[in-house]
Amino acid sequence: MSTPVTLPRWADLALLPLINVAVAFLAAGLVVLAIGESPLEATGILLRGALGHAEGIGFTLYYATNFIFAGLAVAVAFHAGLFNIGGEGQAIVGGVGAAMVALALGHLPGLIVLPLAVLAAALFGAAWAAVPGWLQARRGSHVVITTIMFNFIASALLIYLLVDIFRPPGSMEPSSRLFAAGGKLPFLHDLLAMIGISMPKTPLNLSFVIALGAAVVVYLLIDRSRLGYGLRTVGANPTAARYGGISPERATVVAMAISGGLAGMMAINEILGVQHRLINDFTGGYGFVGIAVALMGRSHPVGLLLAALLFGVLYQGGTELAFDKPRITRDMIVVIQGLVILFAGALEFMFKPALARLLKAKER
Repeated sequence: MSTPVTLPRWADLALLPLINVAVAFLAAGLVVLAIGESPLEATGILLRGALGHAEGIGFTLYYATNFIFAGLAVAVAFHAGLFNIGGEGQAIVGGVGAAMVALALGHLPGLIVLPLAVLAAALFGAAWAAVPGWLQARRGSHVVITTIMFNFIASALLIYLLVDIFRPPGSMEPSSRLFAAGGKLPFLHDLLAMIGISMPKTPLNLSFVIALGAAVVVYLLIDRSRLGYGLRTVGANPTAARYGGISPERATVVAMAISGGLAGMMAINEILGVQHRLINDFTGGYGFVGIAVALMGRSHPVGLLLAALLFGVLYQGGTELAFDKPRITRDMIVVIQGLVILFAGALEFMFKPALARLLKAKER
């Protein structure tokens, strides 16, 4: 029986993910080279497009906001030994909850409406995720299967609501009406302009600040609270947790509810912050990218923020790269993102044994 490979915490949380990302970019560079383009030039365009000017940074952080919420959702479930693949469906249902509040109360001041809309997004997402959690805890239905199935149910539910319930009379587009002013999260460029700071117009809105706050709350919950200790104990050893008086069944439902609430809040960036209406397919695959974000970030909020920023750079910089280099199509950008996910997720421990041996040799 092989002995588990262990690394110092700093190496496991920082050095190993950095090596994985570097190898992923090296592999992506070989792909770019194979189609006759310069990998160094492509990397320069990607980084300048994402971080080289204020507008690019705004778009990068806008994308990163979705990945922060999605990554936090997956990470909370990971800590309890669960694999929540239902972030897309939970975000869809969270968007429905936020839209219902914004449509019904949007005529009221934003200070009243927006907290209620954000809370509704979290509660609707939590309720949607708690059902698969309960099914696993009480009926033995594996949460991976049920959360995938619930994604399809949520997508079908959204189509029904948009076509038959929320669509304004006379409109052919499957979407709700625009929210009133009270149901719109303010853009950060508007907020900064109020204190004399000029920033280009981008989709970046107040949900980015809410996402940062959610990361702090998750850190305090997982690492500094009794509930978080219970979730981590169940994730590490359910038998020992039960012996210590912790119910794995209850922890499963609670962890999935918290995870779903965070995924549901992913909707506020798009629905309340940018679109200002409920539309179809607003999740854009962000929930699945959240799995890679959680893996890269080792389910730690700081690591998650960095991983979310990386994927924000890939999304925004990839758009600029596809525009400046037509031979590097949008599909090629997806391949590059896939390589990052491959090395950071599926092959994340490929270099762990060699790194452990190297660090042990240096200690001697």
